[in-house]
Amino acid sequence: MKNVLVITPHPDDETLGCGGTLLRHIAEGDKVYWLIGTTSTEECGFNSERINIRQKEIKTVHDAYGFADYKHLDFCTTELDQVPRNTLIQEISNYVNEVKPHTMYLPYRNDVHSDHAHIFDASVACTKSFRYPYVKKVCVYETLSETEFGMRTDDPGFKPNMWVDISDYFERKIEIMKIYKSEIAEHPFPRSEVSIKSLARLRGATIGFDYAESFISIKETY
Repeated sequence: MKNVLVITPHPDDETLGCGGTLLRHIAEGDKVYWLIGTTSTEECGFNSERINIRQKEIKTVHDAYGFADYKHLDFCTTELDQVPRNTLIQEISNYVNEVKPHTMYLPYRNDVHSDHAHIFDASVACTKSFRYPYVKKVCVYETLSETEFGMRTDDPGFKPNMWVDISDYFERKIEIMKIYKSEIAEHPFPRSEVSIKSLARLRGATIGFDYAESFISIKETY
């Protein structure tokens, strides 16, 4: 049994990026933890109805996966660029030290949403072997509506070097994604069921399975 930590800038990134893989980890006996880098509060510009809906969605998603634990940091969505880097690193470090994960899943740094870059940079700082010796594997996931819309001219694009067969878990991934009622819509919306299935089919075809999720493996220690 291994401890696994998925770090997401926002709720739904975990399901879009690696939901099937997380379900597979849990089915194989691993304990999966979820750290959400931002929150929705009135101070962040959200009304009470939206806050309550989002909190219920997060709790329902947590229960649907069977995560060992989850936590969200008290930073506003879209405003991580205003958070001092050392503050963000310290908050993530505190949870990493608490969980002591063997495997970590992080967002792609060049996603179009700037929150993703800030979460990636701060999280990578929490993978140094001399401070976090238990972190043996670090993988970067792709997020529909974020990764494919990145337009940095110096970005080589998301080029996976690791694939996970999620054929047995794909339908459950879709069921969980539908919990986020405000985040999924009809095709051609990028987070539609059609788009999620198309990407999983494409990634699966690369390795000879019905459905797969792909990653960039940036650290793997034996």
